[in-house]
Amino acid sequence: MDLAHKHVGMFYNTGSNFYIFGTDYLGRDMFVRIWDGARISLFIAFMAVIINVIIGVIYGGISGYFGGFIDNIMMRIAEIVNGIPYLLIVIILMIVMKPGVSTIIIALAMVGWVGTARLVRGEVIRLKEQEFVISAQSMGASPTRIIGKHLIPNILSIVIVNLTLAIPNAIFTEAFLSFIGLGVQVPQASWGTLANEGIQFFVQYPLELILPAFFISITMLSFNLLGDKLRDAFDPKLRR
Repeated sequence: MDLAHKHVGMFYNTGSNFYIFGTDYLGRDMFVRIWDGARISLFIAFMAVIINVIIGVIYGGISGYFGGFIDNIMMRIAEIVNGIPYLLIVIILMIVMKPGVSTIIIALAMVGWVGTARLVRGEVIRLKEQEFVISAQSMGASPTRIIGKHLIPNILSIVIVNLTLAIPNAIFTEAFLSFIGLGVQVPQASWGTLANEGIQFFVQYPLELILPAFFISITMLSFNLLGDKLRDAFDPKLRR
């Protein structure tokens, strides 16, 4: 294995090839694999979060607008879904479906919408007593029109901030599941699978683990900072 790893290093130049991040134990360019892993990890995170937001906005909007018995039933269902662990869903889906990108997106989307639904429900309950909603009701507007044309546009800022802050969590969850072998499967590369490969040779070649870990960390930090700035921009009262 040491022979296979002899090209790993920060810079490796052989003839016309220059590897800025070195190569892995199979001689593959780590720079290319890092960015290919970024493409898969970010695709999974964005798709899962977008699906979560769509489901959460619709579910929370209906629950908050109608209230009463419907709200109680929908919130109890949300609590049950929220109590189901990610790992259990992933393991069940791996038995039923082929492990891969689509499986992990479905797993993240099945339980990740609850937080958005609760947030939207609370805002809808607050807004539905406002004059513009009461006026729309008095003019005979349907609940679908009121929710879609009056309530949801007024909570988009909160939804956008929530979406931005949910992306780092999705990135970390995907990386963790791929790291333990329940997410993206080799030969596909995500940051989680790269970290899984790197930890096997960490003592001899720490760069193979440090690189994906660094990009996971810096990406999560970037989205968290972006979410904080958007929250400050949309709600000046939160500025310090």
